[in-house]
Amino acid sequence: MNINQWDEQEEDPFRVLSKAEMDALRQAKPKSFSSISGWLVVGIQVVLTLIIAGFCYLFSKPVDRTVYTYSALVGGLIGFLPSALFLLRLEAAKKNVKSSPGGYLTAVVSGEFIKILATILLFIGFALKQPDLKWIPLLVTYLATLKCYLLAWFWK
Repeated sequence: MNINQWDEQEEDPFRVLSKAEMDALRQAKPKSFSSISGWLVVGIQVVLTLIIAGFCYLFSKPVDRTVYTYSALVGGLIGFLPSALFLLRLEAAKKNVKSSPGGYLTAVVSGEFIKILATILLFIGFALKQPDLKWIPLLVTYLATLKCYLLAWFWK
């Protein structure tokens, strides 16, 4: 038994590829190198909000039809508006000529802060100003818009 068997160095598990090797890899697997636009995700969130609001309109009682539809629309708005604000923050950081990796990271963190703050303020604002909202369609639509990120990741 070799006492130093644990001290043996293995080959480096990562290999640096040349530009030609990367180009060949991109040609062989183009889908692996594609990205999904954030604005596409926000667009899907808006469409999903309208679909759920349409279902609420069609399948609710005529007396409650307006409030259920409105609640679903509010839930979707709370889902996609902060996402759009986040993307606007990133777009502003990309346009900055003096941008650096640290500056872009700052934009991502501040964009997430804006997104969280906007979500909390929208929930509180609508809860206080619109007490007649129905929370089930609101939360269902809000959660469905959040799942659009997961769906976009699977579609990629």
